[in-house]
Amino acid sequence: MKLHISRVSGLLAGAAFLALGAGAAQAAEGQLRIAQQFGVVYLTLNVAQEQGLFEKYAKEAGVDLKVEFVQLSGGAAVNDALLSGSIDVAGAGVGPLFTIWDRTQGRQNVKGVASLGNFPYYLTTNNPDVETIADFTDKDRIALPAVGVSVQARILQWASAQLWGDEEFDRLDRFTVALPHPEAVAALIKGGTEITAHFGNPPFQEQILAENPNARIALKSYDVQGGPASSTVLYAAEKFVAESPKTYKAFLDGLEEAARFVRENPEAAADIYVKTSGAKIDRDLLLGVITNPEVTFTITPQNTLGLGQFLHRVGAIKTEPKALTDYFFADPRISSNGS
Repeated sequence: MKLHISRVSGLLAGAAFLALGAGAAQAAEGQLRIAQQFGVVYLTLNVAQEQGLFEKYAKEAGVDLKVEFVQLSGGAAVNDALLSGSIDVAGAGVGPLFTIWDRTQGRQNVKGVASLGNFPYYLTTNNPDVETIADFTDKDRIALPAVGVSVQARILQWASAQLWGDEEFDRLDRFTVALPHPEAVAALIKGGTEITAHFGNPPFQEQILAENPNARIALKSYDVQGGPASSTVLYAAEKFVAESPKTYKAFLDGLEEAARFVRENPEAAADIYVKTSGAKIDRDLLLGVITNPEVTFTITPQNTLGLGQFLHRVGAIKTEPKALTDYFFADPRISSNGS
């Protein structure tokens, strides 16, 4: 069976960075539009949505907040939505954050606002001939959320640079295709398609390993990043942060409470994930992901700087980030212990 692959970029595919000079839509107190993607990495947003936490803190500040959640796939689509003014807060990998931070300096001035936690990302494969990334050939296709710019794509480039040198950081790019995580999982579990690998996130990678006995891990993100790291983050344009201070604070306060809830109530959080995402997943497997000692639900970003410096070194971004405060808005909860 041949699987037709389209380079999915979400609701605003093709918009790219045409909005760079135009500026985002008028920011306003009481409006909060959030783009999220797929996976347990967005669990704090699921909890905040289910419990109305953003609205709760906004009400305390005297703001009648209207919250909208938008489902997209891939950092490119999320960045398009943010630059067009269709959303206020973007949820994507730290790779797309560095890309949009670099390209909007002196314009929209996009920066990070919070982490969604630390999660190990696995590159899994059902090809029996692949043990490490060095074994991929022209016969393989690696599915990931967005080619070239997603955090998975960037970590794969970083791993390639570590193995073959910076000059060959994009050596494996020609094997990658854009595919939403749920579709990639189906391809890896069933087999028989051109997709032989998937660089995903929880719980999709765990589903592949649990349901396909021939699947194995070819690469772990933490090994490339040098330890636990915040690979998925939230970011926004300066206009939103500056002109909607009460909404912005309510967002951070709600997110912080949601992360604490997940840490203290993993079983209830698992139920919320299933309800809000509609995911069909084994509950024990899901709980194993949430309580994995390598997973930390926190809004403080950790170990992100190295990827940004790598991207600058290979010319993927023009500006070199030298500290967390370069690419994250200042907030004691975010920047005091992050990197």
